[in-house]
Amino acid sequence: MSVVSRSRRWGLRLSAACGLVLAVASGGVRAEQPWRQLFNGRDLTGWTPKIRGEKYGDNYGDTFRVEGGVLKVVYDPEKYPEFDEKFGHLFYEEPFSRYRLRIEYRFTGEQCAGGPDWALRNSGVMIHGEDPAGMPLDQSFPASIEVQFLGGAATGERATANLCTPGTNVVKDGKLFTPHCTNSTSKTYRGDQWVTVEIEVDGNAKVRHVIEGETVLEYEQPQLDDKDEMLEGHAQELLAARGGEKRLAGGTIALQSESHPIEFRKVEIQLLDPPSDSE
Repeated sequence: MSVVSRSRRWGLRLSAACGLVLAVASGGVRAEQPWRQLFNGRDLTGWTPKIRGEKYGDNYGDTFRVEGGVLKVVYDPEKYPEFDEKFGHLFYEEPFSRYRLRIEYRFTGEQCAGGPDWALRNSGVMIHGEDPAGMPLDQSFPASIEVQFLGGAATGERATANLCTPGTNVVKDGKLFTPHCTNSTSKTYRGDQWVTVEIEVDGNAKVRHVIEGETVLEYEQPQLDDKDEMLEGHAQELLAARGGEKRLAGGTIALQSESHPIEFRKVEIQLLDPPSDSE
């Protein structure tokens, strides 16, 4: 299938989802659907990589792989003698709008040589992301909302389930919120322990980051940033293609590769129906 036809199909699915989001008022009773596994535990079916400097679909160096029922980000030395800014994202094939996303992850091993200092024990999941088929070859990050995963060092505190905003902004406490990264209130998770993060996404309304049943960060109205410089004008291109519509009511989900090995043993989603008219 051509990139053009794939993008058109993706756009139609997302437009239908977002149209539903924008057409239904907030509030009311929400129905819950069964949890659905996005990672099948066997292979990368349904997932496609986009690694900086490589074509969409090229899994350079077998960076993303499944071993022992676990989805891994791996940097083999023969392919990665240096990281060389090969930031990667593994995109799920279907866009989503209203859902709960649950991910179990852990950091392992040592950072790839040449990885930036800030990327030590650093990864995440991108939500409300753009269609990867339209990303420039050398773009490091998709325009999206990042739920950032951080592992703690031997000492000191380092929150996880943070917020980062490549090409985007959010509204927080009723005001447009433009810092690129914002810490959550989570505790620090050290070593190679498994951490479970849950993200509740309500279209263009509330987004909550939850760990161990506790909300550690909350914001709303994810949107494209018309003043963005991080993506070198790409966010403005996306905004123009959307007729100036900043609001992001849905989009892709993608797991990150940012130079430190990480494993994911569960990626599951629970779709949320729009609130009903009754309370």
